[in-house]
Amino acid sequence: MGGPLLEGAGAEIIVDHRHLSVVGLSEVAGHAKAIYRAWRTITSHLHRHPPNVVVLIDFPDFNFLLARVAKRLGIRVFYYISPQVWAWRSGRVRTIKRLVDEMAVILPFEAEFYDRYNMKVHFVGHPLLDVLASPPPREQVKARYRVADSGHLIGLLPGSRQSEIRSLLPIFLDTAELLRGQFPDISFIIPVAPSLNPSSFEAALSSREFPVRLVTGDTHGVVRACDLILTVSGTATLEASILRTPMIIINRVSDLSYHLGRHLIRVNYIGLPNLIAGRRIVSEFVQNDAQPELIAGEALNLLRHPELLEQQRQELGRIRGRLGEPGVADRVARLVLQMNTVVHPIETGGS
Repeated sequence: MGGPLLEGAGAEIIVDHRHLSVVGLSEVAGHAKAIYRAWRTITSHLHRHPPNVVVLIDFPDFNFLLARVAKRLGIRVFYYISPQVWAWRSGRVRTIKRLVDEMAVILPFEAEFYDRYNMKVHFVGHPLLDVLASPPPREQVKARYRVADSGHLIGLLPGSRQSEIRSLLPIFLDTAELLRGQFPDISFIIPVAPSLNPSSFEAALSSREFPVRLVTGDTHGVVRACDLILTVSGTATLEASILRTPMIIINRVSDLSYHLGRHLIRVNYIGLPNLIAGRRIVSEFVQNDAQPELIAGEALNLLRHPELLEQQRQELGRIRGRLGEPGVADRVARLVLQMNTVVHPIETGGS
């Protein structure tokens, strides 16, 4: 189970994970049929062609079900990228311990968390360190994406899923409109996620009186060129951290998902840079606080005080230092191969 990148690496794809990529409890309910079809397809495959090792990646609720099937069939289970049980539903640790033979984690505090439960866990570093081992030179991408004689360049990253675009893009664009009222020479750019088509943005952009440039195939170059980005929570925040691009984190899900989740979440922040730092270094605007006026106010404060932007860049540099070293994929592959000499991995996630 995977997408075009995994297929390009030589895997046979029996389920395309992009059809299952949703956020929020109520949003998952709307994809129940697709999730069930994927479950039937994969479990049938495991029965007919049991591999030596199943490699499960993120996507916890779905993967826990697959892990149960694998264990019943005597297949060893390797879990890469921990479910965020340290943030919510910590009781699932017992389930993980029962179903998972070994686990590789990508955030520095996760290994210590699982060690407390006597699990076989390895901190391998974050896979973005491999992706961004040689980031594009800042001056080069500035020359590529900045309009001559323009002012600040602001990146808008409303997510990689259609549900996020529908929910968050209007907030991002309303915020951009407020910023443009204060900085007439400001410009905006959206790096289109590989999972999306530029047409996903066209209707929303056509109703605006200011231009927003769409760029495909160079998210990292775009982020590195920007003075500031507005971004949904998630992996994009760590990409920006490694690239040392200041950011504001924004997130909103359905009211049902939010009210159910708020009673379960046990961390003070949603942004990974803040979680890794153990304090707020990046501003977060979540749910009812995700208002264009509030977001624009924080962005204006940063843009009017360059020393605040530089302070955040320095903090993000320290985050990069805590993420480990490049070579993450190789370390994970070695751990999997050590479990058995012949491995037929099934990826179940979006990595």
